Amino acid sequence: MSQINGARAGCRDVFHAFLVEKAEYDGFLEIPRLDFSDEKPKKLISFTKALKSTDFDCWVHFYQDDASFERIWNQPRTYLPILKKFAGVISPDFSLYRDMPLVMQYWNIFRNRAIGRWLQDNGVKVIPNVRWGDRRSHVPCCYGVSHGGTVAVGSHGCVKILEDRAFFQEGLEYVVSTLRPKTIVVYGSAPDYIFEKYRNQGIAILQFDSEYAVSRREEDA
Repeated sequence: MSQINGARAGCRDVFHAFLVEKAEYDGFLEIPRLDFSDEKPKKLISFTKALKSTDFDCWVHFYQDDASFERIWNQPRTYLPILKKFAGVISPDFSLYRDMPLVMQYWNIFRNRAIGRWLQDNGVKVIPNVRWGDRRSHVPCCYGVSHGGTVAVGSHGCVKILEDRAFFQEGLEYVVSTLRPKTIVVYGSAPDYIFEKYRNQGIAILQFDSEYAVSRREEDA
C-alpha cells in the first residue's frame, strides 16, 4: 500500500490533496479507501434538492447530471455543513461512459472515493457508490470499497436499452462476486430478471425510484 503526498506548503492545492490527507489507498491506481458501511437508508434525496431541504432523515445521492454536482468537487468545504445535517451521503456518481477515455474513467472513480473519504473524515456517514462502464473498469470500480457491507448502484438509464443492460448486468455480477455486499441500494428500477438471483443469495436489495419515475407517476395521477 502506498502513500500519496498531501498538499505542499506554499503551493496552491489544485489537485485537492486535502481530500485524501488521511486516506489509505487501494490497487495499482491508488484509489482512496472508504470505511466499512452497513447502513440501510430509508429515504434518498438528490444533492440539488438537499440544498434546500429540511428533511434530514434522507441520504443524499448524486444520481444526476454531472454538471449539477461538479461543485461538490470544486468547493467541497462549501457544502460540508449542509451534508452533515443529513442521515448520510452516497458517494458522488461521477460518470463512467463507455466511450470516455479510460484515464477519465479512472479519474472519476478516484474523485468518487476522494470525496467519500473526506466526508467520512469529517463525520459524515458514507455509502460507496459503485459505477462501471465496460470490463475495463470492473476491477478499479471496486477499489476502495470494503467487502461485506452496503454498496449503492444506479440503474436509471442503464437497463432499458438491451446493449446498456448487458453491460450493467455484467458489471453488477462482477461487483457482487468481488465485494460480496450484504445490502445493495439501487437508485432506479430493480427488475427481478437482474436482481432476483442476488435476493436469493441473501442480499438485501433496497430499491428507490428515480426522480424521473416519480415525476412521471405524478403527471399520470
